[in-house]
Amino acid sequence: MDPSQKYQPFVPQGMQMTELTFRAVFIGIVLTLVLGAANAYLGLRAGITIAATYPAAVIGMALLRPLKGTVLEENLCRTAGSIGESVAAGAIFTIPAFVMTGAWQSFHPEEAYWKSTALMMVGSIVGVLFVSLVRRGMVEDPELPFPESVAAAEIHKAGRRGAEAVKYLLYNIVIGGTIYILGKFKLFALDHVYRGIPIGTLGASKVRLDAVDAAKSASAGGFTTFAGPEVSPAYLGVGFVIGPKLAALQFSGGVLAWCVMVPLLIFFLGPSLQGLFPSNTPTGTWDAMSTAVWRYVVRPIAVGGMMVGAAFTLFRMRKNLSAGLGRAFAELRGAAPVPETLSRTERYMSSKVVLGLIAVMFFVMIGLYYYFTSSMAASLVAALVMIVTGFFFATVSGSLVGFIGSSNNPISGLTLSTLIIAALLMVSLGFRGPLGVAAVLGVAAVVCVSSAVAGELLQDFKVGYILGGTPRTIQIVELVAVVVSSLIMYIPLYILNEGAIRESGTGFGGPKLAAPQAGLMAMLAQGIVGGEMAWPLVVVGMFLGAVLIMCQVKSPMLVAVGMYLPFATTFAIFIGGMTRWLADTLAHRRGFNDAQRTRVENAGILTASGLIAGEALIGLLWAGLQFYPEYIVDFGNESYVFGAMIIVALCLLMMFVPMRAAGDPNEAAPPQAMV
Repeated sequence: MDPSQKYQPFVPQGMQMTELTFRAVFIGIVLTLVLGAANAYLGLRAGITIAATYPAAVIGMALLRPLKGTVLEENLCRTAGSIGESVAAGAIFTIPAFVMTGAWQSFHPEEAYWKSTALMMVGSIVGVLFVSLVRRGMVEDPELPFPESVAAAEIHKAGRRGAEAVKYLLYNIVIGGTIYILGKFKLFALDHVYRGIPIGTLGASKVRLDAVDAAKSASAGGFTTFAGPEVSPAYLGVGFVIGPKLAALQFSGGVLAWCVMVPLLIFFLGPSLQGLFPSNTPTGTWDAMSTAVWRYVVRPIAVGGMMVGAAFTLFRMRKNLSAGLGRAFAELRGAAPVPETLSRTERYMSSKVVLGLIAVMFFVMIGLYYYFTSSMAASLVAALVMIVTGFFFATVSGSLVGFIGSSNNPISGLTLSTLIIAALLMVSLGFRGPLGVAAVLGVAAVVCVSSAVAGELLQDFKVGYILGGTPRTIQIVELVAVVVSSLIMYIPLYILNEGAIRESGTGFGGPKLAAPQAGLMAMLAQGIVGGEMAWPLVVVGMFLGAVLIMCQVKSPMLVAVGMYLPFATTFAIFIGGMTRWLADTLAHRRGFNDAQRTRVENAGILTASGLIAGEALIGLLWAGLQFYPEYIVDFGNESYVFGAMIIVALCLLMMFVPMRAAGDPNEAAPPQAMV
């Protein structure tokens, strides 16, 4: 297109079309709560969230089309429906860390609800306001491709295809949820612990445990202890969505942890490792010792690797970061016309209104941080750090979304940088212990939610720009959606935490809710402020991260996350990634052209998304059932063979069902579901 020509949106500026309606906003709010809760579940268990834009677009279109909804109504519905995922991502990366560090004594509603809600609400509102200041310059920048925004806009344009595609989501939501709940009811075993090559007498003297004599250790020991892939529709679906390369990278971290580090540490150090564990840690069996070594030795090493990986991610994006910041200040220096004099597609909230609301949020943050620290100086510093870093990283987040999409936005890396700055400032002011940790995490939580929401909102602005939506309407709907989402998001977090405690005795950070990003934030905050981090192990991890960088590993951060997560989780995700590779190979061998492969890919992504949503939603139900154990069915079957057969069946489902969507080779290609 000639740069001198003004862009013409899908709905012309002069066309009057229904846009802001109660039904669109209501459906969007329901979607944002459901998809946000599903992502909270998935992120706490696997450390991964899935972008909600595409499912929200498809479901919203399917529900509004029979009501004769317009394309702009559908866009607003998708806008509201997708933002909950960003609030959830910001929350799960930081809120559990308050409990894991002991800054909050419990996560019960009377103590944690209003604090969690306040952090999420302040962060999400300032995220909307920050990105509103730089919206126009970034949305209209021809150098920012906005791949996922373009895909979402094309889905809306495709119209009827969204209603047809929803069947893939709905059918597989039922399948994923049913399989998950049957596994929880012990119709089959969800995973199985394996021991590899027996060490026999070779390592008996090396690995002798205090509670087990040498002979028993030799007979009961193994090369290592690890689990088979968990029977999890969600994990298999996640692997399918992210693809074989990223799934293999993450799984390599699990292999490094469980098949290299754990056996070597036990073989050479044996009982001397117990000095690194809390006094009540069980170590009387090989399985217990392996788990203890992984939790208290390997995981701190993984934390060091994640720190270096996050820093390396930001370094690689330094040019984009600088460009995003430059565009933000250039937009602020420009003279903006009065919104009412502009055409409908160029109307947005007044900068004076935006800046005024930011000022209000600043004073709210001072009060919130004062509650955490009981110091006006510390609360003022924390609020200033949040405003400066929050605006910077909100702009950065929007710029990154413009290049790589919301799904790949490194929110945890941005938050990690903020946390380090805040922690060092708190230490310099003399704050240590729980109060200092709480203040640091408070800043990190607001910035994390703000950055996640800012990136998603800028993506929505771009979709609206393409379709011809009204920016001010999008801003208003987003503010409503983030406020409602912030008010409700505590509920799934509480249910999941309490359910995990009742099921396994441990909530956030335990085997049922690993919460890897929150664990990283907690350990780093304690390490700098509270002095509780195992720095030698973390330093080893940092050198490991440096080695991965020198070996030109694509994502050192992902490898470190794989070390941090349970082996059964990364193994299942890896199986899903390999299924995606087999599906792509099969499509190629069948001679599908580009249009057919795109249709197959879209159907595959929807199938996998349905499995993810199904397990996530029933996972919330299962967590709630922990409060009512009389309704839990126990079939008593501990066989993993049936579970392994289900894994194979799910893989075949994701491979062959989408093949039916290939269609006529002469039919034009639809828009891609994921970019």
